[in-house]
Amino acid sequence: QVQLVESGGGLVQAGGSLRLSCTASRSTFRILATGWYRQAPGKQRELVAVISSGGTTNYADSVEGRFTISRDNAKNTVYLQMNSLKPEDTAVYYCNANLIYWGKGTLVTVSS
Repeated sequence: QVQLVESGGGLVQAGGSLRLSCTASRSTFRILATGWYRQAPGKQRELVAVISSGGTTNYADSVEGRFTISRDNAKNTVYLQMNSLKPEDTAVYYCNANLIYWGKGTLVTVSS
């Protein structure tokens, strides 16, 4: 069992930046593919970015070039650096490991 805790959400103006963190309870986390998902009000949860255990990354088209996913295995933590934020990025952001484990989410609100 792996527990994931997200942090770093908040309120930011359009054009601003935030960095989300996802910290795992176990070191086995470092061998798991980890992704950030988001769910806006009234919409389905969608994949934002994913990073493999080896560091390969993939992004949704909507965030490509603005968001960067990275991991620090020594800290059992995956980050999502979000730049040039837009109001449409407003959502609850969830961390997922190995398509099995989920965090409880952190709210990001981008004001226009």
